Amino acid sequence: MCEANAYLLENESEVLLMEAVDKIEPDEEGIRLVSIFGEQKFVKGEIHSMCLVDHKVYIKGS
Repeated sequence: MCEANAYLLENESEVLLMEAVDKIEPDEEGIRLVSIFGEQKFVKGEIHSMCLVDHKVYIKGS
């Protein structure tokens, strides 16, 4: 499996936003996450970093 989990960085801790993320689409006001199950979430923020070996995407809120 190639999907990742998305985490929001808050006060030096990771908060799980969504599991099994398949798509990450930029938007003028943030990021849209889409899982392999069709679940969608919109987050106001930007990608902080990604660790592809660990299948993690870190998002910093705005």
